[in-house]
Amino acid sequence: MMPVMNAQAYDQYKKTNIESVGLGKLLLMLFEGAVRDIDNAKEAILNKDINLAHNEIIKTQNIILELISSLNMEYEISNQIFNMYEFMYYQLVIANAQKDIKVLDEVRDLLCEFHDIWEEASKKAGIMKAQGETLPSQGLNIRG
Repeated sequence: MMPVMNAQAYDQYKKTNIESVGLGKLLLMLFEGAVRDIDNAKEAILNKDINLAHNEIIKTQNIILELISSLNMEYEISNQIFNMYEFMYYQLVIANAQKDIKVLDEVRDLLCEFHDIWEEASKKAGIMKAQGETLPSQGLNIRG
């Protein structure tokens, strides 16, 4: 009975933690998690642990799907971002089928670029808010 209570408490903690961070931080955490999962998958491939590699790549694919669902398609740039996320998702399918580290590295590089771009945009948005400039009221929909 005790482990169930601990699991429930942990789930509540995670939920509260996620709800208390801002949108920018949440997206950065998703990118960081995806990169970490790719690194874990690469290590698993090198260690010939195919099941672990598969699971880590699937976790990365799930993060990509979450990123896709977070897009607000009212903005033109969202279509371009959607296409990049879709490309990364299908590259992960290929990487998983072939256990191809090179393809994982390519997706990892793209995720790192998105992370850096979003980090910079978040900083600029913070500066704009501090200076009293307004931001568009519609942003990313993280609820899907």
